Order: sequence, then structure tokens, then C-alpha cells
Amino acid sequence: MINNDDSANIRVICRMRPLNQLEKSTGGEQCVVYDDKNITITVGNEKPQEFTFDRILDPNICQKEAFETIAIPVIESVMAGYNGTIFCYGQTCSGKTFTMEGPDNFTEETKGLIPRMMEKIFDIIINSSEDLEFQIRVSFIEIYNEKIVDLVDTKKSNLQVKESKTKGIYIQDASEIFVTSVEEMREVMKTGSSNRTQAATRMNERSSRSHSLFYLQIFKKNTSTDTTTISKLYFVDLAGSEKLSKTNVSGQQLEEAKNINKSLTCLGMVINALTSGGKEHVPYRDSKLTRILQESLGGNAKTTLVINISMCTYNDKEILQTLRFGFRAKSIKNQAKKNEEKSSKELYTLLDQASNKIKYQEE
Repeated sequence: MINNDDSANIRVICRMRPLNQLEKSTGGEQCVVYDDKNITITVGNEKPQEFTFDRILDPNICQKEAFETIAIPVIESVMAGYNGTIFCYGQTCSGKTFTMEGPDNFTEETKGLIPRMMEKIFDIIINSSEDLEFQIRVSFIEIYNEKIVDLVDTKKSNLQVKESKTKGIYIQDASEIFVTSVEEMREVMKTGSSNRTQAATRMNERSSRSHSLFYLQIFKKNTSTDTTTISKLYFVDLAGSEKLSKTNVSGQQLEEAKNINKSLTCLGMVINALTSGGKEHVPYRDSKLTRILQESLGGNAKTTLVINISMCTYNDKEILQTLRFGFRAKSIKNQAKKNEEKSSKELYTLLDQASNKIKYQEE
């Protein structure tokens, strides 16, 4: 359960997938042992290394249980007025997009976090008190070769990241689709997913060549008190880190891989700076990805990181790198606050209370 206090560490959940056909064909064996919170990996003849996370998800866990563990606490915080972020990190073909969206043509059983989130949010709205009004706007973008592309309107292919006191960090001119149902939100996801840049590699026949961000702005107004909350919910599917000798890419795909690895390196540098213990400069502006995620990493958000891994000796070095990344990120402390705008009536009431308290202390 996510604590709604101002200060909380990033929650890190490790999700494993079973061995795939490529791993089995190379004679790969399982290189990790685990329980609910601890995982130990052995790389070759090296000494076993153990890591502890908030939760380890068994490779045979169903999508529904994964959603309940990963997303429900974040969604409930967002509906209460906080910002929330869920992002998936791991090597290519580790199960990130399966976790976020589910497979192509997903079923009720196989749908991922985003489709289930839609149903949960509208379920909360339907069961809310009558004095609450909601408005939801949805956006879907990708970061491809360090350019931000609007996946709803692909003519917008070089969007810029901006910051203001009222909006915080935002993507200027990104499409914001007003939705009133699960079906309308799902249509935005379907359109965006079909426009996302993918390619087949030796490791993954539907390898994402970009980072994608599916995000919501949720406006909630209490008509009884005239109080408004404005919260953001980000679902971030990071492109997979790639070992070029394994993916066998060349030409355009090689350039894509270099840009993917570069932005993931920047993400690692931001996490290192945030967890160094000193007052080191945090290089958020070194990549579009880290700039957009600035509030999610050490800022005003409730954040859950899902690290997706294989279990196979064929990928042991990449698994170890992912586990180290997640373990480091677990130390990041965010300062989330409820994004609430009080009515003038409430502000006057608070002012009167403060004045009375001062008078009482003076007497």
C-alpha cells in the first residue's frame, strides 16, 4: 500500500517472465532464485548476489494479480489528488509492453495495466459521491531518437517539454483527448499503439524502438466545498536496453538502439545523482525522457518502478544490470503533495482560524 504522506520512497517491483523459445534453444537454464521480496542471481562462476525489493512477482502470475499489486495503490492515490507514475524498465524482450498493455489483440485475461487502469478509474468515478465532478484528458506520446512524437496526431513530430508554475512540467501542444468512458480511452490507446515505432530484432519480433508515455490529467471538483484537485497519471513503457551483439541490428535500427541506450544511460545518471547522498547536480535536462520524468523521480509524485527480467543464464549479465538499476532506484525519495486548489470561501475560513489562533496566543 502506498503511504499518502508527503515523503515516500519509490516502490520497486520485480516481474519475471518464463524462459522463451530462444532461451530454451540456446540451452539456457534458470539463473535466479527468489521469494516474495528477495532475489538472488548467479552470473557464471561469480559469487551469488542478492537484492531486496518491495515485491517479487512470480513468472506465472496472472495479469489481474499483477495489476492489483502494481497499479491499484497508485491509481487510488491519483484519484485522491496526487500525481502518480508507473514505469517499466528492462532489457528488450523482458515483458515490459506485455505488462503495460498486454499482447496484441489482448483478451479479458491477458490485458495489461493500462486497459485495467481505465476500468478501475471509471469504476471509482461511478461509485463516487454525487457532489464530485470529474473530467479526464488523455495523451499518448513517444520519444523516438530524442524527438517527442504525438501518437494520437503523428503530424506533431517534434514537441517540446515546458515548465510553468500552474502546469508543472508538460509537453507543449500534445493532443489532450477529453474522454467520458472506458471505450473512448481505449480508442486513444489503440490509435497510439498502432502508431508506435516497432521493428523485429533477433531478440524480439515486436521490439519497441521508442519510449512511450500514456498519461491522464484528472480534474476533480467537489461542488459542496468548491475545492478542485488536478492530478496526473503516467504509464511509461521504456524501450528495452540492448546488447548490440545479441540483437544483430544495423543501419536505422542501430541508430535507434544507440539513442535508446543513450537515454537509458541518462536515466541511470539521474538515479545515481538522486541516491548519491550529496548535493550533486541532477542532470534531468540531459534527455527528453528524464526531463519529462523529473516530477516522478525525486519530485511531486507517487512512483512505482517495475523492473522486468528474464530468468535465463543467456541473459544473466543484463538481468544483473536491471536488478542493480531497480535496487538503486529504491532509494529515491519523492515529495508528493495533494494538488488541491481551495475555494475562496475555504481560504477565508482558514484565514479566520489562523487569526483566532494568533489572538488566543496573544491573550
